[in-house]
Amino acid sequence: MLTSLSMRRVTLHMVKEEAPEAALGLAESGVFSPEPLPAGEESLPECPATSYQALFHDAQMRLQKVSEYLGVQAAIPPEKVRAISESELAAFNKWLGRLWRRCSQLQEKGRELDEKIRAIGQLDKTLDTYARLDVNLGLLQGQLQFLDVQLGAVPQSNFGKLQEAVGMAGYILKPFAESDSAALVVLAGVKGNERQVQSVLRAAAYRPLQLPAEFQHHPQQVRQQLAAQRQRFQEERLALAQERELLHKKHAQALHKGAQRLILAAPYAFLGASLRSQGGLATVQGWVPTEKISFLRKTLQRRLEQRFVLETRDPTLDERLMTPSLIRVPCWLQPFTDVAHNYGVPRYGELDPSWLFALTFIAMFGMMFGDVGHGAAILAVGWGCRHWLGHYTPFVLSLGVSSCCFGFLYGSVFGYEEILPPLWLSPLSNPQRMLMVALFWGVGFILLVTAMGIRNRLAEGRYAEALLGGRGLAGSLLYLGAVYGAFRWMEEGVFGAMEAAAIVLPFLVVVGYQWHQSQVPGFGRGVVVLIESFEIIMGYFANTLSFLRVAAFSLNHVALALAVFALAGTMEAVGHWVTVVVGNLFILILEGAIVAIQVLRLEYYEGFSRFFSGDGRAFEPLILGPLK
Repeated sequence: MLTSLSMRRVTLHMVKEEAPEAALGLAESGVFSPEPLPAGEESLPECPATSYQALFHDAQMRLQKVSEYLGVQAAIPPEKVRAISESELAAFNKWLGRLWRRCSQLQEKGRELDEKIRAIGQLDKTLDTYARLDVNLGLLQGQLQFLDVQLGAVPQSNFGKLQEAVGMAGYILKPFAESDSAALVVLAGVKGNERQVQSVLRAAAYRPLQLPAEFQHHPQQVRQQLAAQRQRFQEERLALAQERELLHKKHAQALHKGAQRLILAAPYAFLGASLRSQGGLATVQGWVPTEKISFLRKTLQRRLEQRFVLETRDPTLDERLMTPSLIRVPCWLQPFTDVAHNYGVPRYGELDPSWLFALTFIAMFGMMFGDVGHGAAILAVGWGCRHWLGHYTPFVLSLGVSSCCFGFLYGSVFGYEEILPPLWLSPLSNPQRMLMVALFWGVGFILLVTAMGIRNRLAEGRYAEALLGGRGLAGSLLYLGAVYGAFRWMEEGVFGAMEAAAIVLPFLVVVGYQWHQSQVPGFGRGVVVLIESFEIIMGYFANTLSFLRVAAFSLNHVALALAVFALAGTMEAVGHWVTVVVGNLFILILEGAIVAIQVLRLEYYEGFSRFFSGDGRAFEPLILGPLK
């Protein structure tokens, strides 16, 4: 379909006690999108689902945390559908709170043990540095009565001079670990000359080392202590894992059933501000596709025991921005729809850009990247990676087909133009013609999207803008007149009264409309109108020239292949073919990505911005499904 499905505004009136059952019925139908009622609605001041909603979100958060910690898989909707009372939801939430407190204690204890095990690993690694010291490391950390002993690091370039200098002060300097840049040393001497030695140490860029507090014994003994601590912590970690496994076995089934309760509770909680009440009556509003109204009514009749009232009406013009859009497309078109809707969701009643995007994107990509070999490679990659690409597989395959088709038109196979005769022409053989084709393609594209914009504005009741605006009928006639005048002048050297009138008359209409719309007072109004009108003209001109890149990239594709062949021609047989293969891979990957980005830019900025607002709201129905 080119537009979204017809929607109707639905208001459901029911007994307040049956609101949870009604929510289940709405979710079972899968066709109802809630619409919040105004907060200041005096006739319906109460929000009966407020406390229920708070309980649900609290339980949902706790369930998610517990399930992640215990490794419990997500639940699927139960076969028996029933309403979950607020008391039942509160009891489940309370039970979850107790379970989560125990899980969080185990989780925190596990983090502490992991941190301790990592710290022991760091100490063990640090001990490797001091393993050659065959002394009690505790003696190197405290103050001795008669000796000054310390550890440090000194640059290798200063080690010899420092050893001589401290020797003159009665100190001994011995290395115990060395690298290319520094030496780790033990400095020892009789106390009394510390001040003299300190000045020498500073001059030699000596840096003292601090032993970890855990190193209080011989390195071998410290290693054994660290190993014993690591084993103890690992045993405690294993005990935690076993307790976690016991919790999983004990509570997995209860968590699964609880998750199913939350699935059943979700519709009533998600109604939120859409459900309002007063006294014993409740009302909920939302949107339903017109074709699904009777289905929704039958579902509610089956679910609700007491009578209800279901009112429906068409959306008003003022409600078009809040009316959700539901667009159905074939499976092969879905990836193009996803990419098109990255720009934005079409408003209700707007033309969906998916079909235009799919056809023009495929055509422009092939025109800019036409080569039978490269297209076949894209096809092979798309088909080979179809499990990874998923529903984007048709997107990639269609680009490969388009590239192959234009490759036959250009007569190009992996850059070789001697294998196949061109069915049309080789781009470099007639670049002027390629530029002209791209120019006329751009003119046609802009006129098409402008016409779609006119249709969308008419559908929204913006008649003056659709007919008289710069992007309406007057603007398109101005553009057509400019194109016609330029063509006549270039081809026949003629630019007469008819050509001038074709430009001036619609231009005056556009200026008049801009004048009427402008709110600027005094002389500034004329200046603003002229600037805005000139901007409209320049926009058409710039957008048209942007399409010259379609021809530019088709020429660039051939030029890159020629450059690869020129480089390969300077090499021997093996080097020649290696260069050809690597060059084609470069063209396929890098230029292919650049071409795709350039086509996307043309679609978004030269196409969608002219007719497509992109500020619509996607239809998101209330459903019974796994919790997110």
